[in-house]
Amino acid sequence: MNPQALFVAFSTIVVREVRRFTRIWPQTLLPPAVTMTLYFIIFGNLIGSRVGEMGGFDYMSFIVPGLIMMAVITSSYANVVSSFFSMKFQRSVEELLVSPVPNWIILAGYVTGGMARGLGIGVIVTLLSLAFTRLQIHNLPMVVVTVFLTSALFAVGGFINALLATKFDDVSIVPTFVLTPLTYLGGVFYSIDLLPDFWQGVSMVNPILYMVNGFRYGILGVSDVNPFVSLVMILVFIVVLSAIALKLLARGKGIRH
Repeated sequence: MNPQALFVAFSTIVVREVRRFTRIWPQTLLPPAVTMTLYFIIFGNLIGSRVGEMGGFDYMSFIVPGLIMMAVITSSYANVVSSFFSMKFQRSVEELLVSPVPNWIILAGYVTGGMARGLGIGVIVTLLSLAFTRLQIHNLPMVVVTVFLTSALFAVGGFINALLATKFDDVSIVPTFVLTPLTYLGGVFYSIDLLPDFWQGVSMVNPILYMVNGFRYGILGVSDVNPFVSLVMILVFIVVLSAIALKLLARGKGIRH
């Protein structure tokens, strides 16, 4: 396929994905906004007033970057896994399989669509947070790069989940039993400096810790880990998961019978 045809294929997938989640915005955009508002009220205002400062900042300011990142992670992942698995279930994915569209274009299209939803949710949550605290930007390039790479990473993860899933229950297993625990244990609500040495070491193997702290460094200038190590870790995960996704797609895993 020539570059123009590749762009048409890519943009078609992206536009379809964006139209899909914007058309059903009460299901895709509104719930995360409501959930994060409750987090701001309960954890930020009510509990935060008793916690006091953390990392040199009031508790609300400390948890806002983590909550924004949590919304981006869950939304990017959910968009791709639900969309691609729905195509498998409806067997409309066969249209892609018989087309001359390369696998990397298919993956890039779905990942970009997932990123669009994740970043859109991130903007919404950021605007909502302004009603509760003042956000300062310590390092804007770090903020932008971290949130873009993180949304891309979990969009790829959602694609892999959709490929491997054989029923609707499989779509919810990873977010429920893997994604949610890792997110809550990823330093969203606390600094790992508060943990005993053993649990600090355990926390260091949690990939979400690096994403949350990289983003927090960009906004507040504080981090439990080296922010540049965070970026390297995210890039490594993206490369590894993308290679796995392309290999599964080439083998027709879960989509060819």
